[in-house]
Amino acid sequence: MAAPDTARLVMGTKLATALLPFFCGLLGVLISNLPVTLLGGVVPPPLLGFIPIYFWCLVRPDLMTPAATFAIGILQDVMAGGPPGIWTLAFVVSYAVIQRQRDAFAGLSGVAAVLGFATATLIVCAVAYGTTTAYFLRIAPLGPIVGELAITVLFYVPGAFVIGGVHRRLVGPLRTDF
Repeated sequence: MAAPDTARLVMGTKLATALLPFFCGLLGVLISNLPVTLLGGVVPPPLLGFIPIYFWCLVRPDLMTPAATFAIGILQDVMAGGPPGIWTLAFVVSYAVIQRQRDAFAGLSGVAAVLGFATATLIVCAVAYGTTTAYFLRIAPLGPIVGELAITVLFYVPGAFVIGGVHRRLVGPLRTDF
């Protein structure tokens, strides 16, 4: 293989590696906002777009950047149909907290890892709740945001399993140098 071909292959591999976590977040947002419900709308949809943000922020923080988090939040805002900027702000604030406490969150395993994700999701939901309350100048009902928190935490384990598989099968092998 000639040197220019190898250089193109390496650059293409690095680009694919860099974009995969971002696309996982976008796909999570799209799936969670599909207009399909199994429970008749009783349970709010999970924040599936936040699971890749949390996962990649801990595993490969170089691939989940604040800009990617911002873009995932914007898509969540657009797809959810609420006031603009609510989920964007919540995702970015949670990203900042996760980055600052990365060593503490990354060191968790088992049930503690789920509790760590629950803590990060609580931050997302609290920021969204506070922003919504300030936006509408009245106290928002707690039920929907608590339901969203609970259902998101329930979806974390299968979501992390899927994203972990993506990491092991795609991102890990793409990291090798040629």
